[in-house]
Amino acid sequence: MSTGNVVPLFRRGDIGGLTYVITNNIVNYLIVTATLSGALGWPDDIVYGRVVPGMSIGLLLSGLYYAFMGYRLSKKEGRADVTALPSGVSTPAMFVILFGVITPLHYAIGDPYLEWSAAVAATFIGGFTEFVGGFIGPWMKRNIPRAALLGTVAGIGFIWMATQGVFDVYGDPVVGLPILLVAMIGLFGGYVFPRGIPPLVVAIVGGIVYAFCLGRTTFDFSGVGFYFPEPSSTIQSLINGFSVVVPYLTVVIPIEIYNFIETMDNVEAANAAGDNYGVREAQFADGICTMVSAVFGGVVPNTVWLGHAGLKKTGAGIGYSVVGGIVLGAAGVFGMFSFLNGLVPPAICAITFLWCAVIMVAQAFKDTNRKHYAAVGIAMVPPVADYLYTQITGAVALGGEWAHALDSGLLGYGSDVTDALLTNGVMWNGVPAVKAGAILIGIILGALTVFVIEKRLDRAAAACFSGAVLSLFGLIHFSELGFYPQSPFFIAYIVMGVICLVLHSGRNTWFKGPDDYEYV
Repeated sequence: MSTGNVVPLFRRGDIGGLTYVITNNIVNYLIVTATLSGALGWPDDIVYGRVVPGMSIGLLLSGLYYAFMGYRLSKKEGRADVTALPSGVSTPAMFVILFGVITPLHYAIGDPYLEWSAAVAATFIGGFTEFVGGFIGPWMKRNIPRAALLGTVAGIGFIWMATQGVFDVYGDPVVGLPILLVAMIGLFGGYVFPRGIPPLVVAIVGGIVYAFCLGRTTFDFSGVGFYFPEPSSTIQSLINGFSVVVPYLTVVIPIEIYNFIETMDNVEAANAAGDNYGVREAQFADGICTMVSAVFGGVVPNTVWLGHAGLKKTGAGIGYSVVGGIVLGAAGVFGMFSFLNGLVPPAICAITFLWCAVIMVAQAFKDTNRKHYAAVGIAMVPPVADYLYTQITGAVALGGEWAHALDSGLLGYGSDVTDALLTNGVMWNGVPAVKAGAILIGIILGALTVFVIEKRLDRAAAACFSGAVLSLFGLIHFSELGFYPQSPFFIAYIVMGVICLVLHSGRNTWFKGPDDYEYV
């Protein structure tokens, strides 16, 4: 360990960190632009003129601030082996925002500019939630079982990311399958090419060249220019979007809760690796950078990434964070992602979908107690309802029939739609109810399962009563916030909580569960 000196602005180990931060963030950018431009049809002036520059400004600020935190820590402790916290676009939150908020807004509104306004408002609210996480995060981490949080996020990854990844690969198999194979050899087999070049890099760079040679992609510099959004106009759009995004707070707030707990975990991992950063300061920084990004037009939150220990082993310092932030900021403001979007084939994004999803699912099991695996599995299910609802109602609306009933998500949704779908053999019973607030429902079910396994029926009752409160005010099971005292969900959760308390009262006499019970 080096002592008595300060970390340099840039050193050789920062090259690896720079590759890690820039490559992964670029792929996330490409996913965002492909979804907004391709799947949703947003015009370029929104995607490349507002969303991308806004995201880039947020990443520029976070890269510079985390480098400053590293420099300050180095100076405080008098050592040069400090590594800056890796940061960037939150991949799980990105997918939830894209498919859990923006896609339903697209089907409900049909106006890209209003959809963007609502997405900006959602991101700003998410940033504020991240900021508040600096105060309440430790309490939530102690009281929400890890299996419930990770299981719900794993469900999102599996149903949205893994499926999209596989489907995109097979959508153009001549390009997609070879790229997928090379990437998998490195990601899951651990192989490396000479000079330590990872197969994922070969898959990305080689895949771009391969697709270009096949005529799938082109060089197009027409979108390159200067795009610096005016915050004044964005702020007005942000204000307009608040009223539109209210029904989607049941999606936005839970994923940001996950996001600030992810930041907490990753900072704690950095502390374990030897760099004693303040968890609360990092959460505040994430929240502020996300809110600033939203003010400039961004629609995806920032977070501290995994990988600090690996970067530290390779000798990364603070330079990679500075240069990475500047490069990503400049690329967004000068329109370079428009060029990259035309050059990079969908299969490149697809392997990232699949890889991230598999890692999220694997991590959900790896980082939880073995006996809590059932909770992970149960927590993964509610996001499936969100996926089914979006896909099936989109198809129904496309066909014309009942489109009027589906033009605003669950608002105006009638029983005639459910009856018709069930009559035609669609697995639909309960799907609309679970779709609304799916992330929170997954957390409740996962937490309930953990507490049952741990023989803590008193805490299981608390989970049930939490579900009752959330359903009472429309945060789950309903399309909009309100007051629903006659809701069958509210009544059901109350009954469940009472049952748990009654059974808990007899734990030492008439109702016992063996401590060594194995459910598998």
